[in-house]
Amino acid sequence: MPFEYIDDIAIADVAFRAVGQTVEEMFIAAAEATMGAMVERLEAIEPREARQIALSSPALDMLLFNLLQEIIFFKDAEQLLLRIESLTITSDEAQYGAKASARGEQIDSGRHETIVDVKAVTLHRFTVEQTARGWECFVILDI
Repeated sequence: MPFEYIDDIAIADVAFRAVGQTVEEMFIAAAEATMGAMVERLEAIEPREARQIALSSPALDMLLFNLLQEIIFFKDAEQLLLRIESLTITSDEAQYGAKASARGEQIDSGRHETIVDVKAVTLHRFTVEQTARGWECFVILDI
């Protein structure tokens, strides 16, 4: 599994660590962990609607932060549960960019057993780093 939930970090939050051999794999794993904190079975989210997400940031960690916030925004603003299907990250001297293709569907309480309502990503202990095994992030979600 490219992500794991971590207990005993905060009482009213959900913490996870996500990994990937590439930075793109780690971003997708973190997006899956964020959605998985909200919905019991990710497989229940059918790819009925598509969204293209384009983001930029001067820092790689904030690019991930912004991507996770965007997924939460779609859930709140459009009642849309999204899973990232593909993601490309680019960089130049001053900016990182992410282009993602996401698919999902409207929340259906009959098919989507919800766990918690994630409000936001927090910056508390938020990290993104390259390791000997690839890429790893640590994220705490405010619920």
